[in-house]
Amino acid sequence: MSAIGIVIVTYNSEAEIGPCLDAALRTGADVVVTDNGSSDGTIAQIARRGVRIVANPSNRGFAAAANQGFAVLNSAYVLLLNPDAVLQTSLEPLRQACDLPGAAGAGGRLLDAGGRPQTGFMVRRLPTPAALALEALVLNRIWPNNPVNRRYRALDLDYTALREVEQPAGAFLMVRREVWRELGGFDEGFFPLWFEDVDFCRRAIDRGYILYYVPEAVAKHTGAHAIQRLAVEKRVFYWYRSLLRYSARHFSPVSFRMVSLAVATGSLFRIIVETALYRSLTPLAAYGKVLRLASRCFLFGWREELVWSGPRSK
Repeated sequence: MSAIGIVIVTYNSEAEIGPCLDAALRTGADVVVTDNGSSDGTIAQIARRGVRIVANPSNRGFAAAANQGFAVLNSAYVLLLNPDAVLQTSLEPLRQACDLPGAAGAGGRLLDAGGRPQTGFMVRRLPTPAALALEALVLNRIWPNNPVNRRYRALDLDYTALREVEQPAGAFLMVRREVWRELGGFDEGFFPLWFEDVDFCRRAIDRGYILYYVPEAVAKHTGAHAIQRLAVEKRVFYWYRSLLRYSARHFSPVSFRMVSLAVATGSLFRIIVETALYRSLTPLAAYGKVLRLASRCFLFGWREELVWSGPRSK
Protein backbone atom coordinates (compact mmCIF):
# COMPACT_ATOMS: atom_id res chain seq x y z
CA MET A 1 0.00 0.00 0.00
CA SER A 2 1.35 3.42 -0.99
CA ALA A 3 1.45 6.24 1.56
CA ILE A 4 -0.17 8.47 -1.06
CA GLY A 5 -3.49 7.87 -2.76
CA ILE A 6 -5.09 9.81 -5.60
CA VAL A 7 -8.84 10.35 -6.05
CA ILE A 8 -10.10 11.46 -9.45
CA VAL A 9 -13.77 12.21 -10.10
CA THR A 10 -14.96 11.85 -13.69
CA TYR A 11 -18.07 12.83 -15.59
CA ASN A 12 -17.91 12.33 -19.36
CA SER A 13 -14.14 12.86 -19.18
CA GLU A 14 -13.07 10.57 -22.04
CA ALA A 15 -10.97 13.24 -23.76
CA GLU A 16 -9.06 14.21 -20.61
CA ILE A 17 -8.73 11.18 -18.36
CA GLY A 18 -6.05 9.27 -20.31
CA PRO A 19 -3.13 11.70 -19.85
CA CYS A 20 -4.26 12.41 -16.28
CA LEU A 21 -4.18 8.74 -15.34
CA ASP A 22 -0.91 8.03 -17.14
CA ALA A 23 0.85 10.75 -15.15
CA ALA A 24 -0.85 9.78 -11.88
CA LEU A 25 0.18 6.13 -12.24
CA ARG A 26 3.80 7.12 -12.83
CA THR A 27 3.95 8.55 -9.29
CA GLY A 28 3.46 5.10 -7.78
CA ALA A 29 0.44 6.30 -5.78
CA ASP A 30 -2.70 4.22 -5.29
CA VAL A 31 -5.20 5.62 -7.78
CA VAL A 32 -8.97 5.32 -7.69
CA VAL A 33 -11.48 6.93 -10.03
CA THR A 34 -15.08 7.64 -9.05
CA ASP A 35 -17.23 8.03 -12.14
CA ASN A 36 -20.53 9.88 -11.98
CA GLY A 37 -22.49 8.03 -14.65
CA SER A 38 -20.45 8.92 -17.73
CA SER A 39 -22.14 8.11 -21.03
CA ASP A 40 -19.02 8.44 -23.21
CA GLY A 41 -15.86 6.31 -23.28
CA THR A 42 -14.55 7.38 -19.88
CA ILE A 43 -15.02 3.96 -18.26
CA ALA A 44 -13.19 2.24 -21.12
CA GLN A 45 -10.22 4.60 -20.80
CA ILE A 46 -9.98 3.86 -17.07
CA ALA A 47 -10.38 0.10 -17.50
CA ARG A 48 -7.67 0.04 -20.17
CA ARG A 49 -5.20 1.24 -17.56
CA GLY A 50 -6.30 -1.20 -14.86
CA VAL A 51 -7.23 1.52 -12.40
CA ARG A 52 -9.75 0.88 -9.64
CA ILE A 53 -13.07 2.47 -10.35
CA VAL A 54 -16.21 3.24 -8.39
CA ALA A 55 -18.89 3.44 -11.07
CA ASN A 56 -22.00 5.35 -10.04
CA PRO A 57 -25.07 4.72 -12.23
CA SER A 58 -25.91 8.44 -12.13
CA ASN A 59 -24.32 11.75 -11.23
CA ARG A 60 -24.00 11.83 -7.44
CA GLY A 61 -22.17 15.15 -7.52
CA PHE A 62 -18.50 15.94 -7.02
CA ALA A 63 -18.54 15.99 -3.21
CA ALA A 64 -20.20 12.58 -2.84
CA ALA A 65 -17.92 11.05 -5.48
CA ALA A 66 -14.80 12.42 -3.77
CA ASN A 67 -15.99 11.00 -0.46
CA GLN A 68 -16.48 7.61 -2.12
CA GLY A 69 -12.92 7.69 -3.42
CA PHE A 70 -11.50 8.51 0.00
CA ALA A 71 -13.48 5.62 1.50
CA VAL A 72 -11.86 3.15 -0.92
CA LEU A 73 -8.28 4.21 -0.14
CA ASN A 74 -6.31 3.58 3.03
CA SER A 75 -3.43 5.96 2.29
CA ALA A 76 -2.36 8.45 4.95
CA TYR A 77 -2.25 11.22 2.33
CA VAL A 78 -4.83 11.58 -0.42
CA LEU A 79 -4.58 13.85 -3.44
CA LEU A 80 -7.75 15.21 -5.02
CA LEU A 81 -6.96 15.60 -8.71
CA ASN A 82 -9.18 16.82 -11.52
CA PRO A 83 -9.33 14.62 -14.63
CA ASP A 84 -8.12 17.58 -16.71
CA ALA A 85 -5.00 18.01 -14.55
CA VAL A 86 -1.77 16.26 -15.61
CA LEU A 87 0.95 15.90 -12.98
CA GLN A 88 4.35 17.25 -14.01
CA THR A 89 6.32 16.53 -10.85
CA SER A 90 6.65 14.19 -7.90
CA LEU A 91 4.03 14.41 -5.15
CA GLU A 92 6.68 14.30 -2.43
CA PRO A 93 6.75 18.11 -1.90
CA LEU A 94 3.03 18.04 -1.14
CA ARG A 95 3.44 15.13 1.27
CA GLN A 96 6.26 16.93 3.08
CA ALA A 97 4.08 20.03 3.47
CA CYS A 98 1.30 17.86 4.90
CA ASP A 99 3.74 16.71 7.58
CA LEU A 100 4.40 20.24 8.82
CA PRO A 101 3.03 20.94 12.32
CA GLY A 102 -0.70 21.60 12.26
CA ALA A 103 -1.08 20.99 8.53
CA ALA A 104 -4.37 19.78 7.08
CA GLY A 105 -3.25 19.70 3.46
CA ALA A 106 -1.40 21.38 0.64
CA GLY A 107 -2.01 22.44 -2.94
CA GLY A 108 0.42 22.87 -5.78
CA ARG A 109 1.07 25.13 -8.75
CA LEU A 110 -1.38 24.83 -11.64
CA LEU A 111 -0.30 25.79 -15.15
CA ASP A 112 -2.55 26.46 -18.13
CA ALA A 113 -2.02 24.96 -21.58
CA GLY A 114 0.56 27.65 -22.35
CA GLY A 115 2.54 26.96 -19.18
CA ARG A 116 1.36 30.09 -17.36
CA PRO A 117 0.46 29.88 -13.64
CA GLN A 118 -3.30 29.97 -13.07
CA THR A 119 -3.05 32.89 -10.67
CA GLY A 120 -6.41 33.82 -9.24
CA PHE A 121 -7.56 30.20 -9.34
CA MET A 122 -4.88 27.91 -7.90
CA VAL A 123 -4.92 29.80 -4.59
CA ARG A 124 -7.56 32.13 -3.19
CA ARG A 125 -8.39 33.58 0.15
CA LEU A 126 -11.62 32.46 1.74
CA PRO A 127 -14.49 34.53 0.34
CA THR A 128 -15.93 37.35 2.39
CA PRO A 129 -19.50 38.64 2.03
CA ALA A 130 -18.11 41.65 0.16
CA ALA A 131 -16.14 39.47 -2.26
CA LEU A 132 -19.17 37.35 -3.15
CA ALA A 133 -21.43 40.39 -3.37
CA LEU A 134 -19.08 42.09 -5.83
CA GLU A 135 -18.86 38.84 -7.79
CA ALA A 136 -22.65 38.60 -8.01
CA LEU A 137 -22.99 42.26 -9.00
CA VAL A 138 -20.53 41.73 -11.89
CA LEU A 139 -18.25 44.42 -10.43
CA ASN A 140 -15.29 42.03 -10.20
CA ARG A 141 -15.56 41.51 -13.94
CA ILE A 142 -15.95 45.20 -14.71
CA TRP A 143 -13.18 46.24 -12.28
CA PRO A 144 -11.03 43.13 -11.70
CA ASN A 145 -8.28 45.04 -9.91
CA ASN A 146 -10.52 46.37 -7.17
CA PRO A 147 -8.94 45.76 -3.75
CA VAL A 148 -11.60 43.30 -2.58
CA ASN A 149 -11.20 41.11 -5.66
CA ARG A 150 -7.40 41.30 -5.59
CA ARG A 151 -7.39 40.07 -2.03
CA TYR A 152 -9.99 37.36 -2.68
CA ARG A 153 -8.12 35.98 -5.69
CA ALA A 154 -4.78 36.33 -3.88
CA LEU A 155 -3.28 38.39 -6.69
CA ASP A 156 -0.85 39.96 -4.24
CA LEU A 157 0.88 36.74 -3.14
CA ASP A 158 4.44 35.65 -3.90
CA TYR A 159 3.99 32.27 -5.63
CA THR A 160 7.67 31.36 -5.75
CA ALA A 161 7.93 29.97 -2.21
CA LEU A 162 6.16 27.64 0.20
CA ARG A 163 3.57 29.59 2.16
CA GLU A 164 0.49 29.28 4.31
CA VAL A 165 -2.70 29.94 2.33
CA GLU A 166 -6.43 29.80 2.95
CA GLN A 167 -7.87 28.05 -0.09
CA PRO A 168 -5.72 25.93 -2.41
CA ALA A 169 -7.75 24.80 -5.43
CA GLY A 170 -9.55 21.48 -5.01
CA ALA A 171 -8.36 20.55 -8.51
CA PHE A 172 -4.91 19.70 -7.05
CA LEU A 173 -5.16 19.35 -3.28
CA MET A 174 -3.53 16.80 -0.98
CA VAL A 175 -5.22 16.20 2.37
CA ARG A 176 -4.18 14.20 5.41
CA ARG A 177 -6.63 11.34 5.81
CA GLU A 178 -7.04 11.86 9.55
CA VAL A 179 -8.09 15.48 8.99
CA TRP A 180 -10.50 14.45 6.24
CA ARG A 181 -12.07 11.93 8.60
CA GLU A 182 -12.25 14.44 11.47
CA LEU A 183 -14.05 16.99 9.27
CA GLY A 184 -16.36 14.42 7.70
CA GLY A 185 -15.02 14.94 4.18
CA PHE A 186 -16.82 17.13 1.70
CA ASP A 187 -20.33 18.35 2.44
CA GLU A 188 -22.49 16.57 -0.13
CA GLY A 189 -25.11 19.30 0.08
CA PHE A 190 -23.01 21.27 -2.41
CA PHE A 191 -24.63 19.48 -5.34
CA PRO A 192 -23.63 18.82 -8.05
CA LEU A 193 -20.48 20.93 -7.60
CA TRP A 194 -18.89 24.23 -6.55
CA PHE A 195 -17.86 25.52 -3.14
CA GLU A 196 -17.44 22.07 -1.54
CA ASP A 197 -13.64 22.58 -1.48
CA VAL A 198 -14.01 26.16 -0.22
CA ASP A 199 -16.27 24.92 2.58
CA PHE A 200 -13.78 22.18 3.47
CA CYS A 201 -10.89 24.65 3.69
CA ARG A 202 -12.99 26.99 5.82
CA ARG A 203 -13.89 24.20 8.24
CA ALA A 204 -10.26 23.07 8.45
CA ILE A 205 -9.04 26.57 9.27
CA ASP A 206 -11.85 27.03 11.80
CA ARG A 207 -10.51 23.90 13.56
CA GLY A 208 -7.06 25.50 13.76
CA TYR A 209 -5.45 23.61 10.89
CA ILE A 210 -3.06 25.13 8.32
CA LEU A 211 -3.11 24.78 4.54
CA TYR A 212 -0.07 25.28 2.33
CA TYR A 213 0.82 26.26 -1.22
CA VAL A 214 3.80 24.31 -2.60
CA PRO A 215 5.34 25.71 -5.82
CA GLU A 216 7.54 22.64 -6.39
CA ALA A 217 4.46 20.46 -7.01
CA VAL A 218 3.17 21.20 -10.50
CA ALA A 219 0.28 20.07 -12.69
CA LYS A 220 -0.97 21.28 -16.05
CA HIS A 221 -4.67 22.06 -15.85
CA THR A 222 -7.13 22.67 -18.67
CA GLY A 223 -10.09 23.59 -16.48
CA ALA A 224 -13.89 23.46 -16.65
CA HIS A 225 -14.14 20.48 -19.01
CA ALA A 226 -17.21 18.97 -17.31
CA ILE A 227 -18.81 22.35 -16.64
CA GLN A 228 -18.86 23.19 -20.34
CA ARG A 229 -21.06 20.15 -20.97
CA LEU A 230 -23.81 21.55 -18.74
CA ALA A 231 -26.55 23.72 -20.22
CA VAL A 232 -25.94 27.39 -19.44
CA GLU A 233 -29.04 27.75 -17.27
CA LYS A 234 -28.07 24.72 -15.16
CA ARG A 235 -24.48 25.89 -14.86
CA VAL A 236 -25.56 29.33 -13.64
CA PHE A 237 -28.14 28.01 -11.18
CA TYR A 238 -25.84 25.39 -9.67
CA TRP A 239 -23.06 27.94 -9.12
CA TYR A 240 -25.27 30.50 -7.42
CA ARG A 241 -27.08 27.88 -5.33
CA SER A 242 -23.75 26.64 -3.98
CA LEU A 243 -22.58 30.22 -3.40
CA LEU A 244 -25.70 30.96 -1.38
CA ARG A 245 -25.39 27.69 0.57
CA TYR A 246 -21.81 28.53 1.50
CA SER A 247 -22.85 32.04 2.53
CA ALA A 248 -25.66 30.69 4.71
CA ARG A 249 -23.28 28.28 6.46
CA HIS A 250 -20.42 30.67 7.14
CA PHE A 251 -21.75 34.23 7.26
CA SER A 252 -24.00 35.97 9.76
CA PRO A 253 -27.72 36.20 8.90
CA VAL A 254 -27.31 39.88 8.01
CA SER A 255 -24.32 39.19 5.74
CA PHE A 256 -26.13 36.27 4.14
CA ARG A 257 -29.06 38.47 3.25
CA MET A 258 -26.65 41.08 1.86
CA VAL A 259 -25.16 38.44 -0.44
CA SER A 260 -28.64 37.20 -1.38
CA LEU A 261 -29.68 40.74 -2.31
CA ALA A 262 -26.53 41.16 -4.38
CA VAL A 263 -27.24 37.90 -6.23
CA ALA A 264 -30.83 38.96 -6.92
CA THR A 265 -29.77 42.42 -8.10
CA GLY A 266 -26.96 41.06 -10.26
CA SER A 267 -29.27 38.47 -11.82
CA LEU A 268 -31.87 41.12 -12.69
CA PHE A 269 -29.13 43.28 -14.21
CA ARG A 270 -27.88 40.37 -16.32
CA ILE A 271 -31.39 39.52 -17.51
CA ILE A 272 -32.01 43.09 -18.71
CA VAL A 273 -28.59 43.75 -20.25
CA GLU A 274 -27.93 40.34 -21.82
CA THR A 275 -31.46 39.97 -23.21
CA ALA A 276 -31.07 43.31 -25.00
CA LEU A 277 -27.48 42.64 -26.04
CA TYR A 278 -27.98 39.14 -27.44
CA ARG A 279 -31.64 39.54 -28.47
CA SER A 280 -32.35 36.22 -26.79
CA LEU A 281 -34.45 34.91 -23.92
CA THR A 282 -31.64 32.59 -22.76
CA PRO A 283 -30.52 35.03 -20.02
CA LEU A 284 -34.08 35.03 -18.65
CA ALA A 285 -34.04 31.23 -18.45
CA ALA A 286 -30.54 31.20 -16.94
CA TYR A 287 -30.89 33.98 -14.37
CA GLY A 288 -34.63 34.02 -13.71
CA LYS A 289 -34.40 30.93 -11.53
CA VAL A 290 -31.41 32.40 -9.69
CA LEU A 291 -33.35 35.62 -9.12
CA ARG A 292 -36.23 33.68 -7.56
CA LEU A 293 -33.90 31.62 -5.36
CA ALA A 294 -31.94 34.65 -4.13
CA SER A 295 -35.17 36.54 -3.42
CA ARG A 296 -36.49 33.67 -1.30
CA CYS A 297 -33.18 33.51 0.58
CA PHE A 298 -33.31 37.25 1.21
CA LEU A 299 -36.86 37.03 2.56
CA PHE A 300 -36.79 33.73 4.43
CA GLY A 301 -33.12 32.78 4.88
CA TRP A 302 -31.64 29.49 3.73
CA ARG A 303 -34.13 26.64 3.82
CA GLU A 304 -33.31 23.37 2.13
CA GLU A 305 -36.92 22.79 1.12
CA LEU A 306 -36.98 26.14 -0.71
CA VAL A 307 -33.81 25.71 -2.74
CA TRP A 308 -34.00 22.11 -3.97
CA SER A 309 -36.31 21.51 -6.89
CA GLY A 310 -36.52 18.15 -8.59
CA PRO A 311 -34.38 15.05 -8.05
CA ARG A 312 -30.62 15.24 -7.59
CA SER A 313 -29.58 13.72 -10.86
CA LYS A 314 -27.88 14.64 -14.12
